[in-house]
Amino acid sequence: MRLLTTTILAAAALPAAALAADPEFTVFDWAGFEEPSIFQSYVDTHGDSPTYSFYGDDDEAFQKVASGFRADVIHPCSQMVGKYRDAGLIEPWDTARIPNFDKIDERFLDSEVFRDDEGVWFIPTDWGVTAIAYNTETVPAEDVASLSVFTSPKYQGRTSLPDSQDDVWALAYLATGVTDWDGVTEEQFQAAAAWLREAHMNVAAYWADPSEQAQLMASGAVDVAWSWNDGVTYLQADDYPVGFQREPVEGSSTFTCGYVNVKDGPGSEDKAYDFINAWLEPSAGKALLDTIGYGHTSTEAMATIADEPAVTEGLSEIDAPVLAQTPNDPEQRQRQLEEFEKIKAGF
Repeated sequence: MRLLTTTILAAAALPAAALAADPEFTVFDWAGFEEPSIFQSYVDTHGDSPTYSFYGDDDEAFQKVASGFRADVIHPCSQMVGKYRDAGLIEPWDTARIPNFDKIDERFLDSEVFRDDEGVWFIPTDWGVTAIAYNTETVPAEDVASLSVFTSPKYQGRTSLPDSQDDVWALAYLATGVTDWDGVTEEQFQAAAAWLREAHMNVAAYWADPSEQAQLMASGAVDVAWSWNDGVTYLQADDYPVGFQREPVEGSSTFTCGYVNVKDGPGSEDKAYDFINAWLEPSAGKALLDTIGYGHTSTEAMATIADEPAVTEGLSEIDAPVLAQTPNDPEQRQRQLEEFEKIKAGF
């Protein structure tokens, strides 16, 4: 994991063409997803990986693309797809060119934002959960039985939250009794914002990517983090004593991400389809799980890893509420973003 983390951090620090490879095809992605085994058939066909550029969060990625950054495909999470559509930045995929499209679990396509009369705008590829990662040697299990661990005076200066408004608001809504962020009332929004301000007082650092979160914990700087699967995967690979509490009484969150086809992308459209087809190969399921710790949207891919501990422990159904990070109201999401920036600034 140390080698992987070093690679991820180095890539994230580089400018736009972070990992230059195939000059005819550029992927704008989260750091870590450049692992060739995930899209091995693309490499086998073309002899090289795509060129990769990296971002730290969905809003940063959108702003960069809206400002003119050129890529061929982008890897947003589901709640951002509508924003790319509304801005006219993407075009539908031709599913006739994607043989394994029908192997995608239908639950990941259950939104008119993703698929409508105009076509399929989003190819969901990966999914994961956001829950409590904690140091099992310093944090008793009873302390992470509730999301109140993030506001407990006991952990002042010992927690970390993602610098991602979607994940922190999912946390705040869950902590204040909301398990569906569609149709959030003014009272619910204000309660969640007040909770986030309280949680902010305990935050040692907001992590920008999972490798940073893993390093914060591995260094001893923090004991508790609101974490994706990958941060836990990295820590486990380093034999760090990490627990992943997905069943606090208030619940945890799930998310789905995938690829959108940039309108008038600068590179090869044929390679865009080769890339997405490589991602949807059943073999990508094992590579994705081992590298990132995420589940695959393909039923065939998931069938190949169904008995893996990382699936049974980190991706299985839970006996607790779940807030799914599905496409939500763009105005509400913008309001959450603005409020989160105020909270981080201490207001």
